Amino acid sequence: QVQLVESGGGLVQAGGSLRLSCVASGRIFGITAMGWYRQAPGKQRELVASITNVGSTNYGDSVKGRFTVSRDNANNTVFLQMNSLKPEDTAVYYCNVNRGPLLRDYWGQGTQVTVSS
Repeated sequence: QVQLVESGGGLVQAGGSLRLSCVASGRIFGITAMGWYRQAPGKQRELVASITNVGSTNYGDSVKGRFTVSRDNANNTVFLQMNSLKPEDTAVYYCNVNRGPLLRDYWGQGTQVTVSS
């Protein structure tokens, strides 16, 4: 059984930092990328950052220059370093494992990030 377990969310003041971690366990094959999405109340889920098996990264426009995604391929772990946090970064952050167009993605249960002004 595949499980994605996220950690590191919480409450932080604007300008602060948080680091999210996600460990994917179980038999997972065909991983092409791992990453993070977020969903704020009343809004659609959006890409925050992703990283491929060879280290290519992709960021949402609103987090470029502030967030950094990294990955430990050997342990199926993905990290998100979030700096200079803003109140608009407040959302539930979801870990994602992408397996290309033919296989379904895996998702974590989500971790709350709240940035106070």
